[in-house]
Amino acid sequence: MDKEVIDIVNEKSEKALSFLRDEMNTVRAGKANPALLDRIIIDYYGTPSPLKNIANISAPDPRTLQITPFDPSTVSLIEKAIQIADLGINPSNDGKNIRLAIPQVTEERRKELTKVVKKMGEEAKIILRNFRREANDTIKKQEKEKEITEDDLKTELDEIQKITDKFIKEVDDIIEAKEKEIMEV
Repeated sequence: MDKEVIDIVNEKSEKALSFLRDEMNTVRAGKANPALLDRIIIDYYGTPSPLKNIANISAPDPRTLQITPFDPSTVSLIEKAIQIADLGINPSNDGKNIRLAIPQVTEERRKELTKVVKKMGEEAKIILRNFRREANDTIKKQEKEKEITEDDLKTELDEIQKITDKFIKEVDDIIEAKEKEIMEV
């Protein structure tokens, strides 16, 4: 039995799930979540740097994010980057900190966001199914070249299917949790 193919499917599937979780964190659900700012890059002295590397980001209350730059001279750079990122949130600063008031999400927008989340989940499932197909093709090729027996082929195809089913269920769970978070008022 070829554990290597099964390990590869597991590893790739874990990475796909981790990517999906990161993507879900960037979907604004109406609550202040520092992960909303994960994609913001600041040109810090000529070096593109993620915001979280040059500032402390906190959520002092459920509707506010506070950004405290390690270097106070970067306040205007950070403010400009947030505006360019088009998050639908206007930053305000007091010279040392930047505050972002997270607006309440409308019912219509919540429904749009759940569609976006479902689409992200479907894309993740497609990726997982592609991993399954690649692994199945590899196993079938090995059987054709007499590297493994027909029984091993069947066993490994079953194992790959179980792995795929497990990860697809995890994707469904992630989507369900995010939809619940979005629809929460």
